[in-house]
Amino acid sequence: MYQYATFVLFLTLGIAFQLSHGTVVNVRDKDNQLCLFANLTVNFSVSYEVADNKSAAVEFELPAKVTADESTCDATSSTLKLNFGEGHSWSVNFTINGKMYQADTILFSYNLSDTTVFPNSVLNETKTVAVKPHITDVGVDTCYSCKSKDTIEADAVNQTLWNVLIQAFVSNNSTSENITSCAADVPITPTPTTHATSTTTAAPVTNSTTTAPPPTTTPTPTLPTPTTGKYSIRHDENSTACLIANIGLRIGFKQEEMNFEPNGTKVSGSCGVNSSELILTSNTMTIMLTFTNDTKKFRLHALNITGKTSFGVLFSEANTNLSLWEAAVGTSYMCNKEQNYTITSPLTLYTFNLQVQPFGVKNGVFSTAEECFLDSDLSFLVPIAVGVALSFLIILVLISYLIGRRKSRTGYQSV
Repeated sequence: MYQYATFVLFLTLGIAFQLSHGTVVNVRDKDNQLCLFANLTVNFSVSYEVADNKSAAVEFELPAKVTADESTCDATSSTLKLNFGEGHSWSVNFTINGKMYQADTILFSYNLSDTTVFPNSVLNETKTVAVKPHITDVGVDTCYSCKSKDTIEADAVNQTLWNVLIQAFVSNNSTSENITSCAADVPITPTPTTHATSTTTAAPVTNSTTTAPPPTTTPTPTLPTPTTGKYSIRHDENSTACLIANIGLRIGFKQEEMNFEPNGTKVSGSCGVNSSELILTSNTMTIMLTFTNDTKKFRLHALNITGKTSFGVLFSEANTNLSLWEAAVGTSYMCNKEQNYTITSPLTLYTFNLQVQPFGVKNGVFSTAEECFLDSDLSFLVPIAVGVALSFLIILVLISYLIGRRKSRTGYQSV
């Protein structure tokens, strides 16, 4: 994958343009050829916590001065990443599917310790939200255009995009003149009403009966155990890992199950004092795991998954009120056995060979593990306890029966 550096700065008489004039980005590959072009406008509305358990809301724009040195593009995928301000970033990744391409995920990270944007915030960590954009079925040799405002909501963040013009896969070092417009920009042409005289012809009546063959069902193939991915997050290139995770993942959406493939997955995230995030982005899915701690124990607090099924169905599901994988801060949580969790009504998460430590990592290796119950030596006691309980119940019923029968005989003798 090619990586390059570029920056965007708009000046007119020494004054930076505001976002209302749009931000233009030209991304070039290692051969200095244009590979991605974007001209867009984005507005953010963020709610955050302040003192006394109250919340505040701010609105701000993607500023004119941004850097795009972490953007990438190749033959099948492209990522536009814009860094701005004090630790904020906005990115969108694109993938090709045949002769069409689409935007898979938008990631917006905002730094709550930036008092200029978030005054009086009680948190000083960086949060990330992942959303599914409405950019689909764009011809590879065309520019995507959407002048209409498109607001995407997720958790405490609203993002509004408009005046968007993007070509994620530029060829021949120049943008295309062909346009794929969003649905909101396409005018609706009223269908003319015609009046015609209809003639009804009665079908001949027959007495024959045709029995339809019984429907055939195709059994759902059993998926193999998913490959265990090994992921880590660092504060910077010169530091050791601050978050580490080994995990095999399977996602169940409605009636379909999909193994998450770690090969080729992009890993990103952040490590904070009270909150850490791990973001896994493949060609078909983005999984964002948010961990929190109360200084004594950590847990998986939120899970956000956006993706596409094998049938091309797009989905975006999230739960921000979880309490999973709990362990003491400074240790790791481990569960080698398969576990499954209902995250939302249509979404189920399956884990295999799981070990994770989002806080207190030393020397880049796992600390002592707290095992899940399924892995513990006590798990074998469950069937024994059930058997003992059933035996006790049978004995209790038998004793009750014998006592009742004895009383019955005593009553007959007295008569």
